[in-house]
Amino acid sequence: MSVETTVGRTASRERTTSESSVFVQLDLDGTGRAEISTSVPFYDHMLTALAKHSLIDLTVRATGDTHIDAHHTVEDVAITIGEVLREALGTKAGIRRFGEATVPLDEALANAVVDISGRPYLVHTGEPAGQEYHLIGGHFTGSLTRHVFEAITLHAQICLHMTVLGGRDPHHIVEAQFKAFARALRAAVEPDPRVDGVPSTKGAL
Repeated sequence: MSVETTVGRTASRERTTSESSVFVQLDLDGTGRAEISTSVPFYDHMLTALAKHSLIDLTVRATGDTHIDAHHTVEDVAITIGEVLREALGTKAGIRRFGEATVPLDEALANAVVDISGRPYLVHTGEPAGQEYHLIGGHFTGSLTRHVFEAITLHAQICLHMTVLGGRDPHHIVEAQFKAFARALRAAVEPDPRVDGVPSTKGAL
């Protein structure tokens, strides 16, 4: 069950299942303010970085069955972020639509390309062998990184190409991806004063 509100380029949603309870609010025209509490500390760190570098104000409050596994809570938060992002974008009139960023974190390097396309699609490549098995911060398994991007792209209805170009430290590899996504998303959702209407030859996104 979910309840949502949308005002301007701000949207919020509550999502409750037998596995988690999630509230997400975001403002696309914010300053990067973050209030994050998911009960998964490393995920909190990644979502705080997402807000900071996208300049999207983001509030996330979530609880769930993390005594079983972090998976359900991490997934449900990502689903809700995607849904709220889609709602906040509205008709998508006047946005830049495309965004690209390559971001380093020490030895790690990640490239993200975003298209606010209305067509959900994820290409996620380049993580070193074994990255998916690393337990980061005691709760967050490396395989969840791709899963977060899958859930966001599907429910926001955006296209994301995420490529890890290098890296050794599992923490750095994940964080570089979140920061690259943030910077690419920031560019894609920004208003473009030269765009009149929806930036698509179809007339809709």
